[in-house]
Amino acid sequence: MIRVLLVDDHPLVLEGINACLSNVAGIEVVGQANNGLEALELAEALTPDVVLMDVTMPVMNGLEATRELKRRFPDYRVLILSMHENREYILQLIQSGAAGYVLKDVPSEELVTAIEIVNQGGTYFSSKASETLMKQFEHGRHTDIQRQELTKREKTVLKHLAEGDSNKEIARRLDISVRTVETHRQNIKQKLNIQTAAGLAKYAIENNMI
Repeated sequence: MIRVLLVDDHPLVLEGINACLSNVAGIEVVGQANNGLEALELAEALTPDVVLMDVTMPVMNGLEATRELKRRFPDYRVLILSMHENREYILQLIQSGAAGYVLKDVPSEELVTAIEIVNQGGTYFSSKASETLMKQFEHGRHTDIQRQELTKREKTVLKHLAEGDSNKEIARRLDISVRTVETHRQNIKQKLNIQTAAGLAKYAIENNMI
């Protein structure tokens, strides 16, 4: 029997999920909480296998509650049930220790499947959540391709920029005009999609250029 704790600040949502799961063999709803703080208290008392967690809640939201749950009870599995498709939400919750992310518009059968997979130690993401993450992956891969296109001279200019040299100092060091340095600087910003001096310095440090 999979012991499930429901966490959502909307009573109708809790009632609906409870009704959906009550007829499923092998799943038992052991408690319901209206916010993250209540979830922590009930989790300690009820020892659920899976915590079905909403994100946007008063007192303590789902992100904070998930982090704290995983810190206190690392064996508990947290499955996020949310209406948000926002990439940042999904990534932050994965980083906080959630084992899955399911949108509230999925069929009840899919929710049951997600609970079962997460309980067995796996991870589960509904199709829309997966699409959102794949878009982020493709964006990151595209960014990496752009970053590899820096020329040798642009990398040299970036190194000096990161070290705090002015355009005039870089021009003198490389024996080129200040206008040429400015052109390289603009090309670097465009290719890396980084517009601040601090951002350029950070990139140079992370890529062992200085």
